[in-house]
Parts: sequence; structure tokens; C-alpha cells
Amino acid sequence: MPYKTRQIHIGDKVIGGGAPVLIQSMCNTKTDDTEATIAQILALEKAGCDIIRVAVPDMTAAKALEEIKKYIHIPLVADIHFDYKLAIESIERGVDKIRINPGNIGNLDRIRAVIEAAKSRNIPIRVGVNSGSLEKEILKKYSGVTAEGIVESALDKVKIIEDLGYENLVISIKSSDVMMCIKAHELIAKKTDYPLHVGITESGTVKRGTIKSSVGLGIILYQGIGDTIRVSLTGDPVEEITCAKILLKSLGLRKDGIEVVSCPTCGRTDIDLIGLANQVEELVEDYQLDIKVAVMGCIVNGPGEAKEADIGIAGGRGEGMLIKKGKVVKRVKEEELLNVLKEELDALSKKDRT
Repeated sequence: MPYKTRQIHIGDKVIGGGAPVLIQSMCNTKTDDTEATIAQILALEKAGCDIIRVAVPDMTAAKALEEIKKYIHIPLVADIHFDYKLAIESIERGVDKIRINPGNIGNLDRIRAVIEAAKSRNIPIRVGVNSGSLEKEILKKYSGVTAEGIVESALDKVKIIEDLGYENLVISIKSSDVMMCIKAHELIAKKTDYPLHVGITESGTVKRGTIKSSVGLGIILYQGIGDTIRVSLTGDPVEEITCAKILLKSLGLRKDGIEVVSCPTCGRTDIDLIGLANQVEELVEDYQLDIKVAVMGCIVNGPGEAKEADIGIAGGRGEGMLIKKGKVVKRVKEEELLNVLKEELDALSKKDRT
């Protein structure tokens, strides 16, 4: 049963209140290098990113946001630490949301100045608290970093902003400890109706980080918790989008795009199934069809194992077959399998558009 959260507008996107879970990422370019940052955001857009965040470490970066906004097509979020003036400048430069931790932005007057700037343009504020940024008092109270401490710290920050008369908020609580992160989200979901941005922070490299994020985010999202997600990986940000899309589709939370299933190979495999499966994964990225495609390595069991797929291809020694709903509809040479699949996808795309 999904937790009910209030709706928040981020640019032309809506999160919370039953809206689809959106995918976020963060640029790893220097923000003041506008050409590189714009190029990366456009690549992320193409991959399926819904909201993009950039670091704003100084005034040069803040001033670059206005130029970046001119060339991108998804909401832009400014990530601010320590200097409240950077938050105000970012808002004036037209960002769609800012991310701050009120605990490190300065005294109450400085926080108030940021809130007033956000209020003037109705810009949402993401209140972000990580397990590594907890206050000494919280650490002492809970004898270290705990899920309960993360939640208390986040809600304390939220109350500061609420007391200043602003409730256009999104909450983010992250930890690199998967189980702690899960527990923290379970706790906070019962205590607030603000939209939650969910992620496992510092999850690691593409391989390890994908696994950790899939476990943590999968459990959290399965409980109906979370309105936006980021898969934080040490690598190309496009990898974050790929992982997030597959994760959401696996949970039934996203329908767009083709799902590829493939067998794990065995001693009966007589084709380069690994290479073929990778080629198919690359091929289907250009299609927005809500179907399942199977790539099988055995013409003996292939049709039966692919019966739940809309379309499948299976290969044998020098030959292959096209399968639809578990039935063989065409036999072709092995080297023609990929082209035959492409023809089928093109035909389905054309039919889908009419």
C-alpha cells in the first residue's frame, strides 16, 4: 500500500500524490564548464533522466546555471552546501529546485534569506541529510549513527523551514548502509507526508553500487515509499539511469521501454549468446515499446522458456529462430537473428504509432 505524500512541482514535473516515481541523477562535470555540463545533461535526458542535479560550489558555478537552463529540457536542481548566498544566486538564475542541509547553511537569518528567495518563486527545497552529516547531539543521543538519528535530524531541519512559513519541501535521507537506509525510510514514511527522494548514497562502483542500490531501493519502493530515486554510482551517470529504469520496470513502477530477458547459458549453447544479448540490449534502447524480448541460446528449450515474452530469438549451431509467445514463426541463419528482431521491433513501433 503506497504511502500518501503531498504533490510538489519541480519545473514541469510532478512528484508525490501518486505520481509516477521519477529518476534523478547528478552531473559529474564542473558546473562552470557549461559546454560539458549541457552535453552530459542532454545525454542523460536521452537515457531517460527526469530531473538533474548539479553541484554549486562557488559563485561562478551558480552564475552558469542560467546558461545551462537555456539548452536542457528537464528540471535543474542546484546542490548547495555551506554558503547561503549560492542558494539565493541559484534561485535567481532560474533553477527548478535547490538542495540544502539547513544544518550547514548558516544561522537562522541566513536560512530565512534562502527561504524567502525560494518562496518568491515557489521553488521547492530538498532537505537533504546523510548519515555522515549528523549533529554531535544526535550522535550522542543515539550512541552513533542510527536510522532513528537520521530521521530525527531530517525532521528537525524540516521544522526549521516550516517555522519560517514554507512547506514546499522534499526530504532526502541517505546512508551507504543498506539496512540502515531501509529502516530510516520505513520510519520517516510514517512521520511525514512530504515527498521522499530515495537513494543509497556512496553505494560504490557500477557493479557493486548497482547491486546495493537495487537491494535497498527495491525493498523501499516495494513498500510504496519513495517519489523520486537516484542510483548513486561511481561511474558514468548514464549508468545510473539505465539501472534505475530496469529497477522501476522490474517492480512494475514503469511501463515504458523494452524489457530484455536472456538465459544464463549452459553447455547446450552453440552461439555467442553473451554477445548477442548485449547487442539486443543496445538495440532496444531506441524503442519505447512496452514489451518483453527474450534472447535464448538453445533451440531445444528456447521456445518454451521464452513463452512469456512477446518476441524472442533463439540460436543453435549456425541457425536460429524467431519466436512469438512461445511459438516458432521463422527460422533464419544465425547471423540474421539481430536483423530479424530489428524488423519485428520496427513493425511494432510503426503499428504503435498508428
